[in-house]
Amino acid sequence: IICAGDMADVAGGLEDQALQRKARLKALRAKKAGQESTEKDENGQDQPEKSSKPQLKFRSYNPQTEDLKEKKMPKAKPEDVEVQIKEQLEAGKDPELGEVNLANLAPRKVDWDLKRDIAKKLEKLERRTQKAIVEIIRDRLKEDSEDLASAVAATGNEQSYDSD
Repeated sequence: IICAGDMADVAGGLEDQALQRKARLKALRAKKAGQESTEKDENGQDQPEKSSKPQLKFRSYNPQTEDLKEKKMPKAKPEDVEVQIKEQLEAGKDPELGEVNLANLAPRKVDWDLKRDIAKKLEKLERRTQKAIVEIIRDRLKEDSEDLASAVAATGNEQSYDSD
């Protein structure tokens, strides 16, 4: 059996939790909306929290009012780049970087893999072609030598007839 006093305590605790939940949700909504959220200080009074609004900074704009002139940024001075350039030039003088094989840099032709695969077959074919050429030359020389021999024999016979 629950008595009325306990019910009041339970109900009061639930109400407190509900109020805390509402305050958290309100703070989240305010934070999401970019508004100033309120927090309770030690005395239970609402105090606006300092918001982090973006500060104005004028780089190229020259404001007319005195209030805004204070927020103008000083003109930027160019940096000395001579030191950086010298370091880069010295880094570029490395002898290792100067020696680059141009064959590695040039892109390969589209049919390089086909040529690679057919290279062995082409070597065999080249050898067979050379052998065939040699045989043809030998055959012609044999024919020419037979013709030469018959021509010599014919000329020899003519000389023998002339000497008589």
